[in-house]
Formats: sequence, structure tokens, C-alpha cells
Amino acid sequence: VQLQASGGGLVQAGGSLTLSCVASGSIGNANINTMAWYRQAPGKQREMVATITSSGNTDYVDSVKGRFTISRDNAKNTVYLQMNTLNPEDTAVYYCNAQIAHIISPWRQSSRDYWGQGTQVTVSS
Repeated sequence: VQLQASGGGLVQAGGSLTLSCVASGSIGNANINTMAWYRQAPGKQREMVATITSSGNTDYVDSVKGRFTISRDNAKNTVYLQMNTLNPEDTAVYYCNAQIAHIISPWRQSSRDYWGQGTQVTVSS
């Protein structure tokens, strides 16, 4: 399974960006459960930004509530992060994450986390 993230770039404070992340590979016989975006700024630990379950329930870190929106298209195995009113503190490498349950048999699944390669978001003041 591969997660391919895209959409990062350089934007001025107050601007917007939309990140996308597509899951591909051995997912034909699997369930993509929770998908998420994390970020890691220089010198800081990676933090969860937003999560979305397969049924569409969302959660956000307090610092992005009201500015960021996570969504997903299950038919396209894609998760999005719409980021509005960006500020320099949002500068980081953004990583997508997916919890995927591979169906081994009707009564057994094997779940694991997958990570995308990261996409740089830089917000200038």
C-alpha cells in the first residue's frame, strides 16, 4: 500500500491550500478505516492535525479548528485537508496516515498504519 500526498507549497499568511492523499496498491481486499493528517515543524514533534473515520466523523487539534477541514472520498481512496487562513505557525511537513484493515478471512483482519511521504507547507508572514 502506498499513500501519495500532494498539494503543499508556499503561501502568504491568510491564504489557503488544499492537500490530497491517495491510497493505492493492495487495498482491493481491505477496509480503509480512519484517515488522518499529521504535521511536523522543524525541531518539534509530529502532531495530529485532523482525523476522519470511515463514516465521516472528524476531529481536529485545537489550533486548526475553524480554519482546516478534513474530508474523504471513499470511492477514490482519497483524503483531503482544506486549509484556510494559514499563518506562519502552520509551516510544517504534512503527512497523511491511513489505518487499513486487510481482510485475511471472513473472521480475521490484519490492521496496520500507513504513512505518506510528506508534503511541505510554508506560510510566509
